Amino acid sequence: MRGGGQGTPGPDAVAQMVRNEADMAYRRRVQTIFEWLAPQDDDHILDGGCGRGFYLKFIRHVCKARLAGVELEFPYLRIARKALAGEVHLTLVNGSLYDLPFPAETFDKAILSEVLEHVDDDVRALQSVTRVLKPGGLIAITVPNADYPFWWDPINKTLEALFKTHIRHGLLAGIWAYHVRLYTRDQLREAVLSAGLEIVEERRFTHHCFPFIHNIVYGLGKTVLEAGLLPVGMADAADRHNVDGQRGGPLNPINMGLRLFEWFDRNNLDHEPSDRSTVNLCILARKPAADSNQEPTTVNLSR
Repeated sequence: MRGGGQGTPGPDAVAQMVRNEADMAYRRRVQTIFEWLAPQDDDHILDGGCGRGFYLKFIRHVCKARLAGVELEFPYLRIARKALAGEVHLTLVNGSLYDLPFPAETFDKAILSEVLEHVDDDVRALQSVTRVLKPGGLIAITVPNADYPFWWDPINKTLEALFKTHIRHGLLAGIWAYHVRLYTRDQLREAVLSAGLEIVEERRFTHHCFPFIHNIVYGLGKTVLEAGLLPVGMADAADRHNVDGQRGGPLNPINMGLRLFEWFDRNNLDHEPSDRSTVNLCILARKPAADSNQEPTTVNLSR
């Protein structure tokens, strides 16, 4: 799959890369971003807040696009550099979204996945990314929904309902982990439009879920995995950087748990009705063309 041709990566190729992903919402985020941005060999793509480099790894696996990742947290960037060592046409920068070290109109496409909720000034961050995007360029944005399902994070949902508070740090942080805010649909739309972008499409997904799954996958699972406490077979099965699909047998405990999570996910849609609580809100935004004098608008709402 590495270094594919000019064609858009098919859904089967993307599904293979995330087939052992325990976070069903993350799985849909990856699939949505690939569908929306359709990475091509001649693209120049920015991953803003690239974290450990998962999206960059996925894109490089399916095409030869030039890639750049910016990450403020240096320990995460160190992991990304290790995972992507030896890749060509790839730039990784330790820096802030507010002050991107790239010339204006550098990139064709950009990713801001689970990033805006971490920054104090989301409009400023969006404006900074817009500056380095070419006219007509696309940004795929995903954020956590303020109206998230109770069972995704029962602890914070209960604290919010009873005491108007939440946990932002530690093993019990859940969906609020290190976040400045969660988003309503209107808040996300307002930020995108205020940054001078057009809204091309919107989605919301992951309603049904295994109870406490956020705490299980991130509070417990990620902590144990990154501490090196899992046996090799389990660690390989849980590693997001493993894009080749070799994830061990059906009796691997990771895979057994995965089947249970998938059972709960089976009735979820790629775009849920507006009256359903969901884990994520997503927007595909576009920088207006250079000759456009119109105010930013919603171009085409999704289904």
